Amino acid sequence: MKNRDLYLTQLIHYRDKPLIKVITGIRRCGKSTLLSLFENYLIESGVAKDHIIRMNFESFEFDEISSYKELHAYIKERLQNDKVKHYILLDEVQQVSSWEKVINSFLVDANVDIYITGSNAYLLSSELSTFLAGRYVEIKMQPLSFKEYLEFTEADTNDNHQDKFDQYLQFGGLPTVVELMDYPDTIGPFIEGIYNTVLVKDVIERNGIRDAALLESIIKFIAANIGSIVSTKKISDYLTSSGRKTTSDTIDNYLKMLENAFIIYKANRYDLKGKMFLKTLEKYYIVDMGIRNQLTGLRNTDYGHVLENLVYLELLRRGYEVTIGKIGSLEVDFVATKLDEKVYYQVSATILDDQTRKRELRPLESIPDNYPKYILTMDQTVFSDYSGIKVKNIIDFLIE
Repeated sequence: MKNRDLYLTQLIHYRDKPLIKVITGIRRCGKSTLLSLFENYLIESGVAKDHIIRMNFESFEFDEISSYKELHAYIKERLQNDKVKHYILLDEVQQVSSWEKVINSFLVDANVDIYITGSNAYLLSSELSTFLAGRYVEIKMQPLSFKEYLEFTEADTNDNHQDKFDQYLQFGGLPTVVELMDYPDTIGPFIEGIYNTVLVKDVIERNGIRDAALLESIIKFIAANIGSIVSTKKISDYLTSSGRKTTSDTIDNYLKMLENAFIIYKANRYDLKGKMFLKTLEKYYIVDMGIRNQLTGLRNTDYGHVLENLVYLELLRRGYEVTIGKIGSLEVDFVATKLDEKVYYQVSATILDDQTRKRELRPLESIPDNYPKYILTMDQTVFSDYSGIKVKNIIDFLIE
């Protein structure tokens, strides 16, 4: 079992705090493994095994527990006494109806520390947020970062990482993919299976969708247009031209459902001069390159946009809120903010060409503040600074 230190450290920091730890993320991104790593950590730190209650609702062992009353009875029976803290670890808890009543009750009545995972954002839907008001913390998990991917594939740290990077761009970072690397022909069917499960269980069944074909057309459109400005009208026009009539409202709803299943991520636009969010023309990114390539068949791949997708996800991993910056008629790929920190990023496959370099520098030069500004590129460049704007190689950025 390989480590996921980025997330394990967060769980350790929140240990024994009076908050429910909610781990969210797309199916098979490693949430169950993370709970197992945390369980091992608890045992190593001296917690007795019978003070850990671990349940995975995708396992047949817990197939008969489907209501909150059954869940309550099962856990209550295993809470030995209130003097000793018990750790409750529940995997894919959304399979149990009204599970939040149980969690809330134990949080109030028992000496417990609670950790739960789930594969869709309904886990923290508005009703639930109200129910658990202010008493949970969300840990947003993603497939492997490139740095984790290198650790998982046991790449030599001194190697040139270009080959591994190309592999990562092609197959993505779902942890199981690494185990299948010796048999590349098995990777496509595996990713297809994950994608279908997410689509069927977390989107179609969950939302009672009648038109699955329309949903699939929308996600394929997003996959082919990552990093491009997208509007519901643009999608609607595209679908109408391919013979599928639909409405902007339907598309809007379907996009939200795909976001809630953690397949796609929406980046809003922010007007840097007017200091306000713009309500239209967002960009979408996809959770994993392997899934994207499965959807688009590696066709019409804009290398610059693929790199943009990777950088976007990496900034989210690092805890930033990420928006697209608009300054006049110019656009900054990413404005990354957290607390009192702000960083601007442009992403470009190469800036060796004078015209391209000027085009990428112009938006950053137009920003009147002194926060750090970077161009991320695949170039192995000699010049790493253009009047204060730093240039960094994307692979170096991803593994720093």
